[in-house]
Amino acid sequence: MKYLIAGLGNFGEKYFGTRHNIGFLVLDALAGASSISFEDRRYGFIANYRYRSRTCILLKPTTYMNLSGRSVNYWLQKEKIPIENLFVIVDDLALPFGTIRIRAKGGDGGHNGLFSINQVLGRQDYSRLRFGIGDQYAKGMQVDHVLGEWSREEELALPERIEKVTGAIHSFVTLGIERTMNLYNNK
Repeated sequence: MKYLIAGLGNFGEKYFGTRHNIGFLVLDALAGASSISFEDRRYGFIANYRYRSRTCILLKPTTYMNLSGRSVNYWLQKEKIPIENLFVIVDDLALPFGTIRIRAKGGDGGHNGLFSINQVLGRQDYSRLRFGIGDQYAKGMQVDHVLGEWSREEELALPERIEKVTGAIHSFVTLGIERTMNLYNNK
């Protein structure tokens, strides 16, 4: 079985270490722990990851957040991966820092990356994990918060939260979305 695990973010030094790049950060941690590396390929950085006889294509789109759908669609088609084997990781302002919310389908919730994927795929029935980045910012400063670097407290807590997300990825590819939601939501 093949899976596409898409961690959304923006590539380039300017965005490295920002809250909006949590998808990239999670996939980098997963790849690093497995001693695999990403290759610069069409529409994204790609790494092949094996977990319990499942093949996972790890994707960090290079189309920037607002055009993530192009990259996700391309790799779904190229690798002949069914939509039910797609798992997207994104940041979420509406959730407190480190909170994980997994859904089997849904709208974009104002997230430009999910909006792009929904538009390009023409559907919303794919699995996604939202990682809370909190809403601790002054009025009108949303963009600065999203594209800002983690606070010191957040940085200290990130490794444990990222480990939880990689556990959710492993659960998704072995147990499926329903059991993964039961195991990881509200924990």
